[in-house]
Amino acid sequence: MTRAILAVNAGSSTVKLALFDAGDLRTIGAKVWTGRASDSEPELLAVVRETVGDTVLAAVGHRIVHGGPRHYEPARVTPELLGELNESVALAPNHLPAAIGLIQSLQRRYAELPHVACFDTGFHRDLPEIARRLPIPRTWDQRGVRRYGFHGLSYEYVIHTLRSDHPELARGRLVLAHLGNGSSLAAVKDGAPVDTSMSFTPLAGPMMSTRSGDIDPGLVAVMARQERLTPDQTEELLGSRSGLLAVSASTGDMRQLLEREAQDPLARLAVDMYSYQIRKWIGSFAAALGGLDGLVFTGGIGEHASAVRARICSGLEFLGITLDPRRNQQNDDVISPADGHIPVHVIRTNEELMIARHTSSALRNAP
Repeated sequence: MTRAILAVNAGSSTVKLALFDAGDLRTIGAKVWTGRASDSEPELLAVVRETVGDTVLAAVGHRIVHGGPRHYEPARVTPELLGELNESVALAPNHLPAAIGLIQSLQRRYAELPHVACFDTGFHRDLPEIARRLPIPRTWDQRGVRRYGFHGLSYEYVIHTLRSDHPELARGRLVLAHLGNGSSLAAVKDGAPVDTSMSFTPLAGPMMSTRSGDIDPGLVAVMARQERLTPDQTEELLGSRSGLLAVSASTGDMRQLLEREAQDPLARLAVDMYSYQIRKWIGSFAAALGGLDGLVFTGGIGEHASAVRARICSGLEFLGITLDPRRNQQNDDVISPADGHIPVHVIRTNEELMIARHTSSALRNAP
């Protein structure tokens, strides 16, 4: 009988579940549950049971957004690890509590199985110090306050795919754009991270669905003082009531904004601001890399929103970036012209497969 690995990918707006053959890691089944992991535990667990069905599980792998300063490599979930993750909740308060709660629920449901934590910060663990270090007093750096970077499982998958399908490009200077409800970019050279837009928390970088992204830190103090906000309220404002939602005054959903923008100036402004900020990050990372050999879009917006990709790339011709309108509209794997100077790819990410691979490897390497 086939034994399987259950990959659990709890994001900011969905929980993705996927089953993989424990032997060859081929996909057996998958489901997506819309909502945060903490919204309705009984409903979510029912979806898990439906996904697993009669399959015999060998292990469960979990995506963990933030492992703090100590955890980068995939690791067996133990009471000690959960305790350390609880101590790191302040690093990702919008993600870690729900993820920890989901792990504990699934541990109760599948108590006999090994559970493995796979950290989204792992890909960026070797950032050069010039990018890793934040310009704040050194005592904070010694406490682990640094640029961590996120979406690492997605970036790992993109690099793995490029090495398999386009090995020469994988060795080049790349900007990877994971664009979705949470958006980040990574500068990569020869498969290794050089810089990334998210920082100590997933709030940093370009504006996102409901997150402000980078703003003047002095403004944060002004807003908190004038509105008498607690730190938690300030974080909620910048993480849940900002970004596309705030600018459009209606929604943080890019699909809805694109549908409304012809009649709604604020929706159009939100899309234009988002595209403009992503374009700036691509330009800055091209400078950090000393040139550019390729651009890759991934994530929900990156993979499906051709209009957004077109707006992002408009104005990047000076870098050699152009799009083939037909290829872009069709969401082809390569959306640049055949004779384009810089190849532009769309790669459909598979974080769940990376979770399964890491889980399998962690179990093989367990003492």
